[in-house]
Amino acid sequence: MRGRPFFVAARGYEWQELTNRFDMLLDVRNVIRMRTFFLVGASSLVLAGAAMVYSAHTLAQSPASTPTVSPQGGAAGQIASPFGAPTQRSGLNIVVLDPAHGGTDPGARGTGGIRESEIVLDLATQVRRALELEGFQVVQTRQGNENPSFDDRSAIANAQRGAVFVTLHISSTGLPGTVHVYANSDLATVTNSNGLIPWDRAQAPFLGLSKKFGDLVQGMLVQRFKGSPETAQTAAVRQLRTTAAPAIAVEISSIIVEDRSELDHMAPGVADAIARGSAAFKPSYVVPGVPGALP
Repeated sequence: MRGRPFFVAARGYEWQELTNRFDMLLDVRNVIRMRTFFLVGASSLVLAGAAMVYSAHTLAQSPASTPTVSPQGGAAGQIASPFGAPTQRSGLNIVVLDPAHGGTDPGARGTGGIRESEIVLDLATQVRRALELEGFQVVQTRQGNENPSFDDRSAIANAQRGAVFVTLHISSTGLPGTVHVYANSDLATVTNSNGLIPWDRAQAPFLGLSKKFGDLVQGMLVQRFKGSPETAQTAAVRQLRTTAAPAIAVEISSIIVEDRSELDHMAPGVADAIARGSAAFKPSYVVPGVPGALP
């Protein structure tokens, strides 16, 4: 009987210890639950943010903002029909600059080893600088000694909105010190039964705008290079035919000069004329309200 109070006290102590440990376990469990809740909530926010970024990226890449074209031949080589679609005026923002030839295709060659592909690439650097000073964004079809196909070059241009296309050449004939601008010759617009325009006639809806663009650039060039034509000429330029935008070819005469420096000295004036002509063309430029619509 004398030991019973001690036994009761001992049992009470053990029970208190068990209660304290159980409370600690509850506290630890609550901490774990709170951390789990925090991590799950943070993960949800990350996933939601990722979904928003993905949605914005998807909208930016959707067909509604980027024309869909195919550089392949046959049935796949088509663009959307322009007929019957609404149009709207918009700003000219981009100039796609195409230094012709490149890679295994040197273009025209001079007697002193001058290569057209090298000269036009250097010329493109000066043209780009002049265009950027006028506020244009410039996209080049090649940056070095590559040789994209005609269709690859056109595909770069056709993927833009609010753009014109300028391909740079050095002629193998003509009066040295002159510059000629060409727009594509007449192309009958043909629409297939599925409402698409064949790839090799992509320029047809833009012929009027291309000629106007060419006239403006040629008008700037004749002020600097006497003997040059006063207006743009038309010719069957292969690179222009598959370009779904106002497009011109600028050709400097000629590769037969004895010293390349004669051509290099023309570069600043050519660059300035292209930039000023592009700026003057802005008020006349029309961007289709729907990709592929008639300009």
